[in-house]
Formats: sequence, C-alpha cells, structure tokens
Amino acid sequence: MIKLTPQELTLERMRADIAAVLHETPDSILDDDNLMDLGVDSLRVLNLSLQWSETVPLEFSELAEHVTLAEWWTIIRQKRAALGVES
Repeated sequence: MIKLTPQELTLERMRADIAAVLHETPDSILDDDNLMDLGVDSLRVLNLSLQWSETVPLEFSELAEHVTLAEWWTIIRQKRAALGVES
C-alpha cells in the first residue's frame, strides 16, 4: 500500500483504488455509479476507508452511508478543506 498525502488523494486516485479492489479498469467506474451494485461490499469499504484514512481523518461509517464515488469524493473534499488542503 502506497502512503499518500492529502494532496495526492484525488478523485482519480479514489476511482483507481475502487477499480483495483473490483478488478476493473478505472474508466469503468463512473462518478454516479452505485458502488454497491458494482460489488463494493462492506469489507471493501472498510479496506478503502482504512487506506484513505492514512491521508485524511475518515471513518468507515462516513463512506458506508453513501453509495457513489461522487458522494465519497464530497466527503473527502470536506475533510481536506478542514485540513486546509485545496481540492
């Protein structure tokens, strides 16, 4: 696992990480796709949240309440803004 800084956690990085856990290509993950329908189960959400929480303070429950990459990115942007990191 690569350790990222807040500046390096981008929408495209998140898309690539999601695609990797699903064994898909990043371009197959759209912002408004229901990630649960694509196969992102609670264990995968937990693993992604743990990976990304090394970059920004993030709880599993924050991601589990939402189902799209766009919603997850909104959460990350809010967290980054709280840290003073521009999105």
